[in-house]
Amino acid sequence: MQLTHATEYALDALKKAGAQKAACRAHQGRTDELNVEANQFSLLRTLFDDSLTLHALVDNKKGVATINKLDKDSINQAVEDCIALAKSATPDEAEDIAPKIENKNFDQSIGGADMDKLFTRTKEFLQQTSDEFPKIILEGVNSLFNSRKHSYVNSNGAEFTNFTEYYTFISMFSAKDGELSSSFDSYVTQTRALDTPFMNMGLQRSILADSVKSLNTRMVDGKFEGKVIVAPTCSDMIWETLLDSFLGNFVMIPGTSRWKDSLGEVVADSKLTFSASPLSPHIVNGECYTKDGFAAQNFDFIRDGVLKSFALSLYGANKTKKPRALNSAENIEVAAGATPLSDMIKDIDRGILLGRFSGASPGPSGDISGIAKNSFLIENGQVADALGETMISFNILDALKNITAISKERHMDGMSILPWCCFDGITISGK
Repeated sequence: MQLTHATEYALDALKKAGAQKAACRAHQGRTDELNVEANQFSLLRTLFDDSLTLHALVDNKKGVATINKLDKDSINQAVEDCIALAKSATPDEAEDIAPKIENKNFDQSIGGADMDKLFTRTKEFLQQTSDEFPKIILEGVNSLFNSRKHSYVNSNGAEFTNFTEYYTFISMFSAKDGELSSSFDSYVTQTRALDTPFMNMGLQRSILADSVKSLNTRMVDGKFEGKVIVAPTCSDMIWETLLDSFLGNFVMIPGTSRWKDSLGEVVADSKLTFSASPLSPHIVNGECYTKDGFAAQNFDFIRDGVLKSFALSLYGANKTKKPRALNSAENIEVAAGATPLSDMIKDIDRGILLGRFSGASPGPSGDISGIAKNSFLIENGQVADALGETMISFNILDALKNITAISKERHMDGMSILPWCCFDGITISGK
């Protein structure tokens, strides 16, 4: 069954089965994949995946069912299961579906895959890595062409479709020199075109070079408070932590977020504007509409240091009585600053250039501690040695108010748009 026919058929079946409100999301995907292992092409395959998710509300009780087939028999059984789940659920007045505002069809296709060029670019990357970084061991390389069709309908009359195509390149590697080896690292980028060599995309060349430099590391002497420049490759330490621990449903609904009553208040240095921007031209596979059935819009979480929005779904907004986020917060952006990265480094007497962070999510207090990975010591305004097992600890909410600089340069990997950001007052501990 065609995608739109499947969602329409399922929606009609849900209403006939007793759903007072209903929504259906369907997906058809194709992935053409080239794999490399130990510098040799090892696999060429095509993968297909279909899915259909049904949502039904009966007397404010929600049922959800997901299947991976789009034929009528499978849909009929899923409808029956979905209604049964709804009838047995606990009523919750916060459950709802999106109203019909403006139905849209989105087309993000690029004319299909160029597998010959994808192979050529991948082979080129293998050769460039061997020539430029002979100490790099490529643990694996995946080159993908992704084709996705989506359809959404609900009983309020909302309808969306989207067709998207793009390439994904994934490299996984470490450096080795005799008995010395660096820690494992990886890099992912997405693109709509293959005009640029993979080595030249984003920070690929830079992190390969950093991996080689990390063959020889040293630990920081003692314990001190200093500045840490957080690289875009370390987005999980700050930006994703804010979404998970202070802005999203998981912490806002139970009321454990320290920001739950801070809308409109200053929560960060005025240099910081933190957004979700799926519609940016620099985002390759940006969300066009949300799973709740709303057309996606770019918006700011924090603008000029002031908290402007939470990352709440329709359910989270109804539950907390706070505004709904205008997208699903999947493509984050931080506005560029006024300082070149080189000047940020020159301004630091002793600190760290942080490439990766290994640590647990903070509790409600915002306290974080973990190990600096793929990182470098900064001394007297210059990037010095690669660091070994060095601990950093800080309070993320305090750190946001201690931003000393944000770089003019920004890293764009097709999924996010992030600068380098310098935080002061970070505790750094070595031997």
